[in-house]
Amino acid sequence: MAEKKFTEKDWDDIRMAFHTSIMVDTSLVSLAQNLDTDAWPLTGEEETPAKYIDLSYAELSRTLSLAGCPENLNHLIGILRDTMAFDNPFGEMVQQTEVHASKDNQLLKNFAKVEIPESYPIGLTQLSSDTLEFCQRENLSTLAQFAVFAQGMSKTVIVSGDFRKLLNAVANIDESALAELMPFRTGGKGLHLPEALALPVNALAPAMRYALLRNFGAQLTREETREADALSEEEVAAAAAALRARADQFFAWFADELAELKVQVDEGGSIERYLMVLNDPVAETLASVLLQPYLKPAPPVQEVKKAKKTGGFLGSLARLFGKK
Repeated sequence: MAEKKFTEKDWDDIRMAFHTSIMVDTSLVSLAQNLDTDAWPLTGEEETPAKYIDLSYAELSRTLSLAGCPENLNHLIGILRDTMAFDNPFGEMVQQTEVHASKDNQLLKNFAKVEIPESYPIGLTQLSSDTLEFCQRENLSTLAQFAVFAQGMSKTVIVSGDFRKLLNAVANIDESALAELMPFRTGGKGLHLPEALALPVNALAPAMRYALLRNFGAQLTREETREADALSEEEVAAAAAALRARADQFFAWFADELAELKVQVDEGGSIERYLMVLNDPVAETLASVLLQPYLKPAPPVQEVKKAKKTGGFLGSLARLFGKK
């Protein structure tokens, strides 16, 4: 039987899936032996899937050609594919339709108990990048899809990392764990904008938090200053831009809550009072800065220029979080 010819898409799908495999650092010689297939011709400690899975299809072809075995491109892909069939912890699913899976789904019932919307995007949780990548591969874009997928897994499946953390948090209605992964308010119900803005802030390294705070005139201790000084202006600017981009995603999802807050502020309400629920001065300060462009008219150009010259609050706001 002729060897299967794999396409570029086949390679991209397989190599992305293999990033989370426990076999990623296993010798290809051993993997081939375990599969009872043709031997892998290259030897050496570096000859593992990890050596190849970051390469594009074209790069893989060139690499194997330079090694003197271009004909092994399909062989390598076959080894990884067949290994994944055994290694993939989610390979054995209970065969059922999505409608049946949703019926009597305890995870969905628990979401309803704490009023967490099933439609909330997985991408707006604080799951690790590896877990988010896995969810993307499995087309899990909402909490509802996560719940159906999780309950449909074979009971013999062992999961780990943030996937397990979210699964346990929902299954046990662990409020503290839920609050670490999504904008859930412990002691309450539902998802909220203040907690959403705090999630990416809390994920920042301490040094970056100090650096951002210093840009808004906060007084730092000597040790905090030393840590902040270790960061370049480019690093701080990049972190601020990423924080702004993340906040914009939350503002889009929590549009109704943001509109209500704007009405409150227009009527004399306080942003500071609104954010007090976070009970974290750093998160409250940075969340307030992120909210400013949405809640107050932009200052006149002359004031912004003046603030930039004096290094005041508005100048810092324009430099780091200002929207174009």
